[in-house]
Order: sequence, then C-alpha cells, then structure tokens
Amino acid sequence: MEIPKDRRYTRTHEWVQIDGDVVTVGLTDFAQNELGEITYAELPESGTTIAKDESFGVVESVKAASDVYAPVSGEVIESNSAASDSPEVINTSPYSDAWLIKVRVDDASQVESLMDAETYEQFVASSGH
Repeated sequence: MEIPKDRRYTRTHEWVQIDGDVVTVGLTDFAQNELGEITYAELPESGTTIAKDESFGVVESVKAASDVYAPVSGEVIESNSAASDSPEVINTSPYSDAWLIKVRVDDASQVESLMDAETYEQFVASSGH
C-alpha cells in the first residue's frame, strides 16, 4: 500500500496535498483497494462551498457506494473531470491522475489536524486491515 509522505490523511481515507491556501484532495490507495473497481464518481462543481467532515461527493464501485468527505472547509475551485469521466483512474493512479477536487481553504489550521503519513499508516494497520 502506497502512502506518500508529502500529504496529510483523514480517518475516512482521503488525502490532502497542500499548496499555499489551496489543497488537492483525493482517495487513498487503501480506500480504492477496499472499494474495488470504481465505476462512477460524482464530484461538486467549481464554486461549491464544502464543510469539513461533510460529504462532498460519491464514488461507486462494483462492491458499494461510498461518500467522500471534505478534510477541510472552503470553496471548490476545480473538480477533476478525468476522475468523473473515467473513474477507473482512481484505482490505477490514486495519488496523481485521480485527484478529485482542489479547494481554497477557509482555515489552514484544519490541515494541521490531519494525520501525517506515518500516523495514517499506523491507523490503517490498527483498523484490522
């Protein structure tokens, strides 16, 4: 399982990469592996306001449908149309091609509350997977 060290992670298996006041959000390798073959992704439009810990989208796989949760509050400035148009990219490239949204963050300190790679790795290991 790949867990890049240059990101932060949530307990609901989203990753965040920080670039100033903009964060890129995606699903972790663990999440895509647990979901199986992803067949559908519904993402918010640019200009949508999202709230930390609230659902901002849905991914569906052959196994299940799953909400995707906002790791931070802010305004969606871009959604990844490649992930919507070809959701299987989430399985093949969860940390590069398959980012989901870019968000202008309301409060940058929200990012600091997320897990670093080592803590996330321990979290996944301790959750019995």
